[in-house]
Amino acid sequence: MKKIFLAAIAVMTFSFANAQQTSFGVKGGLNLSNWSGGDARDNTKALVGFHVGGFAEIKVIEKLAIQPELLFSAQGTKIDGGGFLGDFDVKTNYLNIPVLAKYYIVDKFSVEAGPQLGVLLSAKADGEDVKDGFKTVDFGFNLGAGYHFTENISINLRYTIGLSPLSDNADIEDEGDYYDSVKNSVLALSFAYKF
Repeated sequence: MKKIFLAAIAVMTFSFANAQQTSFGVKGGLNLSNWSGGDARDNTKALVGFHVGGFAEIKVIEKLAIQPELLFSAQGTKIDGGGFLGDFDVKTNYLNIPVLAKYYIVDKFSVEAGPQLGVLLSAKADGEDVKDGFKTVDFGFNLGAGYHFTENISINLRYTIGLSPLSDNADIEDEGDYYDSVKNSVLALSFAYKF
């Protein structure tokens, strides 16, 4: 996964050198986050959060751009602790760095895909610090689409598929354990303004 991310950064650097046009912008919106895999399928519910940050859109050719972003993202899940513990929220805050290939199908509509590196800033369960139980680095892959109302204003819907286990103590002995480990899952709706 690290090789994929480094390759994406190399492509982005090459794109900066050969870019026809680079524009910058800000974005923000809502997250609908949850955990997937393992026991999370049965015991968790989606949690509403938010994201905010900036991006650069680097045109490679007329219809293709590379879009690196830097986003603060509030994620997590609601856990069903049963009759004894009751329901409680696990809230995680990440600094996410997605690097996306963005293709304009038509002038107003684009699709995007690319890897994401996340750095865990904090993790709290029912208000108590639980950061030590989480990995500090999270990898994901993004798939999304955007509609551009004007050259400057757009809306975007993106799904981030978690690729790395959340727990620092994940017991992974084989491929099956890896695929069944608990990972992040985030559906994000963004509004963006490009300068």
